[in-house]
Amino acid sequence: MFRPYEIFIGLRYTRAKRRNHFISFISLVSILGIALGVTALITVLSVMNGFENELRTRILGMASHATISTAGGGIDDWEGIARQVTQHPEVIGAAPFVRGEAMLALNERVSGAMLRGILPDREGAVSDVGEHMKLGRLGDLRAGEYGIVLGSELAYSLGVQVGDRVTVISPQATVTVAGALPRLRRFTVVGLFEVGMYEYDRGVALVHMQDAARLFRLDGQASGLRLQLRDLFEVKRVVAELSQELPVRYRLSDWTREHYNFFRAIQTEKRVMFVILALIVAVAAFNIVSTLVMVVTDKQADIAILRTLGATPASVMAVFTIQGLVIGIFGTLLGMAGGIALALNVETLVPAIERLFQVEFLPADVYYISNLPSDLNWNDVWRISSVAFVLSLLATLYPAWRASRTQPAEALRYE
Repeated sequence: MFRPYEIFIGLRYTRAKRRNHFISFISLVSILGIALGVTALITVLSVMNGFENELRTRILGMASHATISTAGGGIDDWEGIARQVTQHPEVIGAAPFVRGEAMLALNERVSGAMLRGILPDREGAVSDVGEHMKLGRLGDLRAGEYGIVLGSELAYSLGVQVGDRVTVISPQATVTVAGALPRLRRFTVVGLFEVGMYEYDRGVALVHMQDAARLFRLDGQASGLRLQLRDLFEVKRVVAELSQELPVRYRLSDWTREHYNFFRAIQTEKRVMFVILALIVAVAAFNIVSTLVMVVTDKQADIAILRTLGATPASVMAVFTIQGLVIGIFGTLLGMAGGIALALNVETLVPAIERLFQVEFLPADVYYISNLPSDLNWNDVWRISSVAFVLSLLATLYPAWRASRTQPAEALRYE
């Protein structure tokens, strides 16, 4: 399509050395504009990917990849079900739990919480809450001792420390001669955890599963099983396969359903951010239009001479298309290099800027995620680069077409 002389002339016109240095300046501005837009897009999407992964890690540190439960009541033979599901090659851990809502009280302070009964020696197979203990450890939860581990925000709202005793009130009532009375039990705080998600730090308390079963009258049953998978993104397929193997009365749920709205909102934000920042690339790309229009006006006589020497309209159009593509390709490549370098080093550069200017972008006492995580996704890089290239190509078409319509006689009339 492009013959050597068309490529040579197109590259030569990009610089415009002799008569119009302003054209070269506009070309440089167009290149820098595209590079800036591509760099911003790659960096911002990488940071948003990093935040998404960080939030997913923290959420799934407390929530499970998949959950097995029943429509009503608990699971009697949870050990047998656990052995059965762990035979699946994608399931790497299973742990029972007892779950119920309760009220925690200390003196005049009362707060609601989700009480979760766990087996401390098996909990590490399905969550990393044990790695986020501020005080104490999960092993301090022993059957019959009625110990409790609170989230840091929940402990703060109740004003308790390790060693204090809190009253746990179950909504299930006990019928006595004096009437229906709520079930309650005194628990000793043996530890505090902080996973970095307010929802869990404020609303979850952990006790031993046997103690929770006694409190909620489950008679040794488990409310369900929590599963850990080898690949959390294969959870839909694994859940579908396990549903075929287990009896009909068991219900399986996964993290994509339980937190669907949250992660859907993040995906929507990423798409909107992509569109907004792509407009920067579009503005820079369409600067190519003004550049080429000025070049076409400046080179009217040259175009006419080329036509008289036998150049076809398609060849003239190719000359100016090449010029626009050179601007777009250079800008895209510079933007890719800058965006990749910035995305890979943003976790180092941001603290350096904070130290240099004595500022703090994300204060740790306000935000749980006080750093800027970055996760470079190469699919995003190729998609952004493709968009920048296509916009640059579209911006060249009209000026190149106008150049190909130049009439030699009209252009040379006043030369």
